[in-house]
Amino acid sequence: MSRNKFTFLLILILVAAIFMCVSCGRKTSEGAKETDLAVGDISGFLEHQGFTRTYLLHLPYGYDGTISYPLLFAFHGGGGDGQGMERLTHLNRIADKNGFIVVYPDGLNNNWNDGRPEINPEVDDLGFVSALIDKLKGEYRIDENRIYSTGISNGGMFSYRLACHLSDRIAAVAPVAALLGENLSKTCSHPKPIPIMIIMGTEDPLVPWNGGEIKAPGRSRGWVLSEAATVSFWVRVNGCSPSPEVSYLPDHSPNDGTRVRRELYGGGRDNTDVILLVVEGGGHTWPGGLQYLGERVIGKTCRDFDASEAIWEFFSRHTLQRRF
Repeated sequence: MSRNKFTFLLILILVAAIFMCVSCGRKTSEGAKETDLAVGDISGFLEHQGFTRTYLLHLPYGYDGTISYPLLFAFHGGGGDGQGMERLTHLNRIADKNGFIVVYPDGLNNNWNDGRPEINPEVDDLGFVSALIDKLKGEYRIDENRIYSTGISNGGMFSYRLACHLSDRIAAVAPVAALLGENLSKTCSHPKPIPIMIIMGTEDPLVPWNGGEIKAPGRSRGWVLSEAATVSFWVRVNGCSPSPEVSYLPDHSPNDGTRVRRELYGGGRDNTDVILLVVEGGGHTWPGGLQYLGERVIGKTCRDFDASEAIWEFFSRHTLQRRF
């Protein structure tokens, strides 16, 4: 086995070991009453396509079922799980501060069918997400015009797929450390305009900034477009200006080895826009989140801003009702 293949295999093993821990101290419920679940996190399940699909759900502090709340889907990366996604992003804390519900679904075999034919091609993850929305609507007070999706890596690529095929239910998406799959760019033939924020590191060692093949030992994990082609795709879909407004975020952590360039492509149809946050020097990481592996393996984590805070600020400005 070559050194490169051994290193990539080690990455996959370490990521799986970190993100596949068993959840502790969680309530389990299939149809519990809202008053039973008003505080803390809940483990849930849903039968779909012959599989028992699982998820973690967090209700914000003070939830009592009297008003409708936004719902945010947070999809883990390949080899991960919902609990690991919660630890990586600390989105529960953001939800408590801003008043929204977070759900962390678990992918079958710890992966999502994001449109790459190499990964779970027979799994109906689009149907699962739609069914889960219906289930959660029946159990909690959810604002149907404010349902959002974010995710990292495989989960971010799946968010692109939701933008392509479930934009009648998802108000906006924000992929992190993820580029548009080449196959999805061809099958996403008639997408509707949708607000999108992309957070991507220029030194990502797993998802190539300039596009190309994502490789694992002995097999391909599919192909992705470059950062430039990914942004251009969504700029065309939304009808945004091709010339962005460019600025830099404050360098709050000058020793983290990163800077953040913000590109705003505005003026899109149906009140949509495209925002790209380029993490110069950043790796396969969640800015402001957990450095889940060493820098030599996944690259640098930016500390100049909190991706979870930025994503929610972006989502809070967009609703389905304003788009259609």
